[in-house]
Amino acid sequence: MTYRGNHHNDPGGPEMNSTTTARTTRRRTLYVASAALTAAAALTLAVCSGANAAEAKPVSHTKSNSVAAGGWSGVQLTSAKAASPVRTQRLADGVSTAEISKLGEQHYRAKIVARGEVLATLETNGHDDGLDANDMFVTLTLDGQVHSWMGGGHQGPGTFTLAGGWKAKVTKLGELRYRAQIIGHDGVAATLETHQHDVGLNANGIYIVLSSGGIISAHA
Repeated sequence: MTYRGNHHNDPGGPEMNSTTTARTTRRRTLYVASAALTAAAALTLAVCSGANAAEAKPVSHTKSNSVAAGGWSGVQLTSAKAASPVRTQRLADGVSTAEISKLGEQHYRAKIVARGEVLATLETNGHDDGLDANDMFVTLTLDGQVHSWMGGGHQGPGTFTLAGGWKAKVTKLGELRYRAQIIGHDGVAATLETHQHDVGLNANGIYIVLSSGGIISAHA
């Protein structure tokens, strides 16, 4: 019966044409319905995606706020600052440089670099810092200034006259631990003490370094 409509001389042709038209109409209706369902599904998916995106933003924002409230973002900001040197300064040996970064108020870091390699790090955090780098002495002050000079060291323990009229009384406290009392006209003005690492001081424009090995040097 299905193929009779294909023979035009068959008396049943017109009846089958009507049936074919009806089926075609139903198929078109199904196609339209299917297209409508597809469009509806796409719209639903888009709405759901939009809803998820809308829901995701407050979650992310809330997380960001909680991180900031916990102080974590401040740590990231400090790290970012530390990664960007304020300036680079050549040191007294003519080979090394100091890469100076600001970490906060009166908080600086200086990386001592030679031939692309970081040899040592100085950091101020409420106090000056200093270093004896193979008879090159380096200080980093609270305002981020670096001073360096060669030689002039005295091996403690003992009492020594320093630049600027200061005297230093160096005593040994233990292994890699020394103390230096910086003495002026009015008595002891400052005290330096090593705890297995070198220390430094700005004494009214006179820069002093005491090494963990008990060597003290000063420069104007």
